[in-house]
Amino acid sequence: MAMNKIQFQAGLSLHEFLHQYGTEAQCEAALFAARWPHGWGCLRCDGARYSCTHNGRKLWECLDCGYQCSSIVGTVFENTKLSLKTWFLAIYLMTQSKNAVSALELKRQLGVSYKTAWSIKHKLLQTMLLREEERRLDGRVEVDDAYLGSARPEKCGRGAASKTPFEATIQTNSEGKPLYIRCLTPVAGFTCEALKQWSAECLSSTLWEVANLLYSVPSFAESTRFLSISRLP
Repeated sequence: MAMNKIQFQAGLSLHEFLHQYGTEAQCEAALFAARWPHGWGCLRCDGARYSCTHNGRKLWECLDCGYQCSSIVGTVFENTKLSLKTWFLAIYLMTQSKNAVSALELKRQLGVSYKTAWSIKHKLLQTMLLREEERRLDGRVEVDDAYLGSARPEKCGRGAASKTPFEATIQTNSEGKPLYIRCLTPVAGFTCEALKQWSAECLSSTLWEVANLLYSVPSFAESTRFLSISRLP
């Protein structure tokens, strides 16, 4: 069996993670660098002059308007009573695992209650979902349509009142290997107008090829302006 390079790509070992993010100060510094890579800026007036104070957590105070904020304001960590290193460890466990990590497993690994672990997991999942929804697929994509919902014995063919139509889309390289995936995007239907709206929201204007698995190929071709639309076998 051929070696899958994706499975053997470089990762971050637990030892390396703890070395980089094992203390609260390290996590605070990493979050600050991610939020303000060019130096602190006031969220209210964009001022760059500040002083630092501590009130349980490090606070930055703008010397121009007096606004105070911490590094967690406006992030998934806002209003948390947990340490940043607990959140960072949760992120590591959820992103490095091959399979989904349950809230019960997070409870054991983080040393928190089940309710807290469940909340952490779903906040992180929602954050990742919102981040990925901003991504528009580019280059070459493969598209398929389907319905989600239970089958009814009396209904034949495609579609039903109890089913939701959706698109599954994946961006690949020139060899057809996956790069990014955009799963289960609900659409109003597989009409020309619905697909036009969907493509405007999910696909980049610089897209150069669509490998089409859609049953509604004519509607899709009419609704898009891409250079190449091909039907996959």
